[in-house]
Amino acid sequence: MKKLGLIILLLVVGISSAQVRMEGVVRDSIGEPLELANIIAINQDTKTMDSYAISNDQGRYRLDLKENSNYSIQVSYIGKKTLTESLSTSDQRINRDFNLEDDSSLDAVELTYEMPVTVRGDTLVYNADSFNTGTERKLEDVLQNLPGVEINDDGQVEVEGKVVSKVMVDGKDFFDGDTKLATQNIPSNAVDKVQVLRNYSEVSQLSGVTNNQDNIALNIKLKEGKKNFWFGNVTAGGGSSDEDGLYLLQPKLFYYSPKYSVNIIGDLNNIGEIAFSRRDFFNFSGGFRNPSRQSGTNINLGSNALGFLQLQNDRAQNINTKFGAANFSWSPKKTLDISGFAIFSNTITDLLENRAVQYTDPALGIPDETTSSNTTQSSDLGTMKLSAKYKPNVNNQLDYDVIGKISKESQDQRFFSSVIGDIDQLENASPYSINQNLNYYYTLNDTNIFALEVQSLIQDEDPFYNAILEDKDNYDNTANNLGLDGAQIDYNVAQEKRVKSNQLDAKLDYWNVINTKSDINLTVGTILSKQQFDSEIFQFLDNGNTFDPTPLINNGEDVNDTKYNFSDVYLGFHYRLKAGIFTLSPGFSAHAYSAKNTQFGDKTTDNFVRLLPDFNMRMQLKKSEQIILNYRMQTQFTDVSRFARALVLNNYNSLFAGSPDLESALSHNINLSYFSFNLFNYTNVFANINYNKSIDNIRTSSFFEPGSVISVGTPFNSDFADESLRISGRFQRTFGKIRATLRGNFNYSKFNQFIQNQRSVNENYSQTYRAGLRTNFRTAPNIEIGYRYSIEDNDQGQRRTKFFTNAPSIEFDAYIWKALTFRTDYTFNNFSDEDRTINEFEFWNASLSYRKDKDAKFEYTVKATNILNTTSQNQSSAGAISVSATEYFIQPRFITFRLRYEL
Repeated sequence: MKKLGLIILLLVVGISSAQVRMEGVVRDSIGEPLELANIIAINQDTKTMDSYAISNDQGRYRLDLKENSNYSIQVSYIGKKTLTESLSTSDQRINRDFNLEDDSSLDAVELTYEMPVTVRGDTLVYNADSFNTGTERKLEDVLQNLPGVEINDDGQVEVEGKVVSKVMVDGKDFFDGDTKLATQNIPSNAVDKVQVLRNYSEVSQLSGVTNNQDNIALNIKLKEGKKNFWFGNVTAGGGSSDEDGLYLLQPKLFYYSPKYSVNIIGDLNNIGEIAFSRRDFFNFSGGFRNPSRQSGTNINLGSNALGFLQLQNDRAQNINTKFGAANFSWSPKKTLDISGFAIFSNTITDLLENRAVQYTDPALGIPDETTSSNTTQSSDLGTMKLSAKYKPNVNNQLDYDVIGKISKESQDQRFFSSVIGDIDQLENASPYSINQNLNYYYTLNDTNIFALEVQSLIQDEDPFYNAILEDKDNYDNTANNLGLDGAQIDYNVAQEKRVKSNQLDAKLDYWNVINTKSDINLTVGTILSKQQFDSEIFQFLDNGNTFDPTPLINNGEDVNDTKYNFSDVYLGFHYRLKAGIFTLSPGFSAHAYSAKNTQFGDKTTDNFVRLLPDFNMRMQLKKSEQIILNYRMQTQFTDVSRFARALVLNNYNSLFAGSPDLESALSHNINLSYFSFNLFNYTNVFANINYNKSIDNIRTSSFFEPGSVISVGTPFNSDFADESLRISGRFQRTFGKIRATLRGNFNYSKFNQFIQNQRSVNENYSQTYRAGLRTNFRTAPNIEIGYRYSIEDNDQGQRRTKFFTNAPSIEFDAYIWKALTFRTDYTFNNFSDEDRTINEFEFWNASLSYRKDKDAKFEYTVKATNILNTTSQNQSSAGAISVSATEYFIQPRFITFRLRYEL
């Protein structure tokens, strides 16, 4: 890797040595510097743009030109006459200033060549062809070329360190609520411009009075030839492996016109290419956001989904995927927009894992544990959304959205524990949810604006759990506590659970615009929530009957019938003032809370009033440089499952009994962020510090059986504060055709648990540092080298563990003879603790594609994944009472042949 880095460095130096720098200042007719002026250099011999620049706040620009060449320099600025000047270079540096005259004409500035990047207020516009190298096939490839845009480990798009919340195509939503479907499926040859919309507001009437600094959206502008025509591609392929034949079918079809659009995406394969994962499904919001998200109230309805094992980097021993999605938009008239989508996914996954678990304190008598599991998962996931927006004029807008989710899942797991023995576990569930959203926005006049937002949620979850424990001796004590019948071949224990949730979230906002510098916001809102929690533990007997046991612990209760009602009525006040470079937004919200749970006729009520302040400050240092400070106090409420007092079987080794007397928690959150995007030298800097302190937080007191890993947990409001600190930063700079990136993340958390009636203070430190160099040559091959170093440091009081990961990587792509595309990537991973290397594993993938030219209809590809036939990978994780290191087994080497047809 060191030799490869030296070769790349020499290559960069060799290429850079043939360049000469031109720099200077762009001013107006009276000598004032012009910020964001466009300067391009057109090579007169090749008739191509060799270099471009955008002036900074001092009017300075910089161009890198070829030696001994003739150029036409074009300087432009909105409202100024475009200046064109001829120039010849030698091997000497050039200093040249420009003065632009006023242009009284209203015509737009005409450029011979488009600028790669332009700035229009809060919008950054990238010209995709200026960064494309010819090896791109999908939108993700295009975005990775753009300075300031990143794809994170979860496949999400990040700008300024913030995750992009929405992707649009020609202004129309593309599967609202998920960016991966866009980045993985929109073909690169359809992309003309990428517009980064900072401070994005979906409601134009509120853009001047609401705080949208965390909202970033992308709008993909299509090339002219892609409008009013079907475009896209269909990929089909196959191959062989040691066990089964391999297949792949991926149709991706798109149609866009001014009145309507249609997008159809399909994916069937058994080679581990996941179009839409289970995690994507449950994180998929459909663009819904709670109206009271900024009110200071945080109520968690909980998740009673199955305890599914998660894929690591979308890898497993075997993955079989069927996926289909369709998205449409229709504008029957200028005042009405109708849109929607439907998504279905079926995935069958096999997972094989080995895990080593270390518990918090050996002195407490809790043994360390090694486990192995062989798991088969089946997931049928579906979601559908319909939306309508009616805007009869600029002063009125009415929105309605409805989204439904339904799933049918099962997990069959053969499990071995070094402490408990062999366990067969079966889980299944068929939950559904319906979410509706109604918004109305009304502008009375220039100084009075109203907004009504109402959202309702209906959710029904029915997880079923069954564990068969074959080694009865290791489970006798727990079985006795549960009241199970011991005269059976094994312990076949099961649990049925049903959780129904209904929530209404509504608020009415009023803004009074005092002047151009200040406004007042008044808010009246409410959150009403109702949950019903039912559960029952029972035993399957050898004769096929079921047995309802009576536990010897927890007052003999193992059947739950719990109702939980919550209400919050609040009034909010905020004032916003613009003073110079500062925008200050102090405010508060006053809440009247009521939380009541009822169990078998016993009622527990918690009513109280609380004032929650918040503060936002934005310091605009320059047009593309800012500092943002946020403070917020929040009241946190838990879900019904924590109140249910009867025993619940979370797992074969984890029993839980809730507490009806739980109270809310109070948290203080401070966030400080800095962002700078210098278009003069393409330096992108982002830094963020986030601190959170929770008081009266709900924690769990755990009691372990002597010499066992089986525990009974009970929640309580902790007298000790929990704290967390997160620091992240990124520095990125472009040097000619080379882009360097440094990124770091540091996370610290401190929380308190009670184990065997003893306080346990857990402190977790996680650090990840990344460094990378990426080239962006138009004709030469491109290389990206990277290095990732991470530390997982877990201090659980009497025991401290550290895990380290070192992961150098390299990616190479080349567009050869304008017909062949070669791409390959390699990553080496060293996973270790303080004493030894636990595992070393490496991944190498490569593909070779042929198409006659860039406009060819057919492309032929041979692709190899996991060329080195790596069998497993490792990862560490920290829980509340334990730390684990896990080995995950993955799919073997696959070689597939693919045919892609472009419409």
